[in-house]
Formats: sequence, structure tokens, C-alpha cells
Amino acid sequence: MSEVLATRGLRRTFEQGSQKIEVLRGIDLTIASGEIVALLGPSGSGKSTFLQAVGLLEGGFTGSIRLGGHEAPQNDRAEQTRLRREMLGFVYQFHHLLPDFSALENVILPQLIRDRTPEEAQARATELLTSLGLAHRLEHRPAKLSGGEQQRVAIARALVNDPVLLIADEPTGNLDERATRGIFQLLRDINASGTAVLMATHNLELVRRSDYRVIEMNRGQIVFDSAEAASQPVPPAV
Repeated sequence: MSEVLATRGLRRTFEQGSQKIEVLRGIDLTIASGEIVALLGPSGSGKSTFLQAVGLLEGGFTGSIRLGGHEAPQNDRAEQTRLRREMLGFVYQFHHLLPDFSALENVILPQLIRDRTPEEAQARATELLTSLGLAHRLEHRPAKLSGGEQQRVAIARALVNDPVLLIADEPTGNLDERATRGIFQLLRDINASGTAVLMATHNLELVRRSDYRVIEMNRGQIVFDSAEAASQPVPPAV
């Protein structure tokens, strides 16, 4: 499996008056293609700041971020934008769909930025939405879709430009139990096709029932990584 994300010594400090608050305190993490990673931790642990940093949504970090083998320069916003557009897809707790556009149009628009023709973009959007069970909802606007359907459209939008890594920040936070299970399974299906997934979630029950790699953060540091725990030798029986 190839590396899709690697951070080394990743730090982020905020100034609050005369104080400096270190929100990320030297994060070292590697995620490979084909992995699905659940990021856990209490509020204030640094999860969202970490996702914003590796998603190149916010500057001010120190250390190294590498996406798909490409180093993200700290002071070149144009190159960060290019890497974000070509390497990443994003899904949030709130779907942020454009309310005046149909499900199909919401998934077409990001492709036009990548210079696909309107015909190519429509064909790709139709194919992807259909694969996510939304063939009968293509022309519906977000207000006419259920919460789970809206989030599926948001996931289709995030995947339509074939990212190497899907970053999801509490993607089921506003969904009921049935829709939440559906989104978790959908992320599993997406992952099976080769796209890596990094997801922050508070849904411990579903994480425990999955085979996701689990990473726990606290006070800006990784305090547990199930991949590392699994690689530790088993002590001999006494």
C-alpha cells in the first residue's frame, strides 16, 4: 500500500492575549491507501485542528505534511490549493450543499473547476450518485432530501474528483442511528475501492463494531494507535 498522508513533528500554536496555546504538539502519523482511520478524542483534544492542518485549510503549522508523496509547502498557498484540490475530498457534519442547486448539480460543479467538460461532469456525477443509491434523487434540491441523502450527496461531491484521501469531520453528527449506520457502511465501501479515509467521530459504538484503525488524541498528541498496538509482540504466557 502506498502512502497517502504523512505528518512529522506537526505543531500548531495559537496566541491568546499574552499566552501561547499549543494545540498540536508534534504529531507523527502515516496513513496508507486502503486504510480507514477513526480519529477519537474529547473536545479540545486537537482533532479538528489536526484535520484542518492536514487538509491544508489553515496555515500556521510547523513540521511536515506530505500528501500522496508531495510535500505541502507552508508558505505557498497556491501550491497548497493545488494539492488540496487534486488529493483531498472533504465531508463535514453539516453537508454545506448549495441549496439552489439539485443533487446532480452539486456534484457537477466541483468537476468544472478541474476543467472537465459539462458532459463529462454530468456523466460522472450521475454514475457516482447512482452508485450511492440516489438515482431517483438526482434532480432534487437539498431541502427535498433526507439528512442521510444529503450526506450521501456531500460524499459524492467529495469523491467526484478521485481524491487519494477523504477527510470526514463528524460526518454523522446530525444523523439518526439508521442513517449513521448507512454512512459508516458507505465509508467502508468507499475504502474498499482504495480511497483512504480519515474520520473524526464520537460514535464509539460503531467504531468498536468496525475494523477501522483507531487513533486517539488528547491534549494535542496521539496517545493511542491501534496499528502500533497490534504490531507489539505478545508477551509470553507465564
